[in-house]
Amino acid sequence: MTNALSKLLETRDWLLTDGATGTNLFNMGLTSGDAPELWNDEHPDRIKKLYSLAVDAGSDIFLTNSFGGNASRLKLHDAGHRARELSRKSAEIGREVADASGRTVVVAGSVGPTGDIMQPVGDLSHADAVEMFHEQAEGLKEGGADVLWLETISAPEEFKAAAEAFALADMPWCGTMSFDTAGRTMMGVTSAAMVSMVEGLPNPPIGFGANCGTGSADILRTVLGFTAQGTERPVISKGNAGIPKYHDGHIHYDGTPELMADYAVLARDAGATIIGGCCGTMAEHLSSMRDALENRPRGERPSLEQIVGAVGAFTSDSDGTEEGAGGADEGRRSRRRRRA
Repeated sequence: MTNALSKLLETRDWLLTDGATGTNLFNMGLTSGDAPELWNDEHPDRIKKLYSLAVDAGSDIFLTNSFGGNASRLKLHDAGHRARELSRKSAEIGREVADASGRTVVVAGSVGPTGDIMQPVGDLSHADAVEMFHEQAEGLKEGGADVLWLETISAPEEFKAAAEAFALADMPWCGTMSFDTAGRTMMGVTSAAMVSMVEGLPNPPIGFGANCGTGSADILRTVLGFTAQGTERPVISKGNAGIPKYHDGHIHYDGTPELMADYAVLARDAGATIIGGCCGTMAEHLSSMRDALENRPRGERPSLEQIVGAVGAFTSDSDGTEEGAGGADEGRRSRRRRRA
């Protein structure tokens, strides 16, 4: 399969990816506890609209509605046997939208965590994780995804299992982890450790980075941590649109389009090549980000003080690299989060 993402990266020094899946689908009627992946079959028109919102706002890449499309997570909705089918359908809808856009738009097959804890801490074996990821990868490949996109991963063991599965599917891929525990993932991975892990994989990703987590400032600090390692691989930054706040029975993210524009430019200047949003990021945020990336001149690598002044304070004093900061025990007590 032609590697559309690598070809696009050869022509551009930054690419805009998409925003939130869950936030947009909740606005279309999805209710808490529902499996969004079932909508690929039940409401394909709404999934087409989801993708089109990103493309129309200027995204060069959008992720399919398949984040929780593995057998383990779908089993909670009595649909574990439909993992390959629902993933395929998510990519088929995406292929239709991308091909009708009139420009090069990359369809990225979203693959989220299994929701299980891997051995030796938990019960999920490496072989079973590879099998689940491979099944989903094959469905996304059949549906026409250009690349696979692993996201919101906390454990290095799960990241490595997915990489092995994607090699079996013979698909290019990207991978992001979520650094939401004082600068580390819930399982204790630091930005520096992720770079080391990625570069040591037999089947490394095209690009790697961070998504979700906490606020915009925190993910920018993580991006600085990646680029400080001297990696030449494209770095991905998909930050949330501000901080979630509970209001009138709903969760709202306080990041404005203007704040996300500032975040996008800072991410680019910090060394990220693929930039987008995660939870709370809507089409209006993406449009503002695209405009800023196109029209604001590239600046120097931002300092931590500049980041705080532009997008707000860090949620922790630690960037995760100090001795004793964060760690696996703290992470294991935390609950895995879905990309919203």
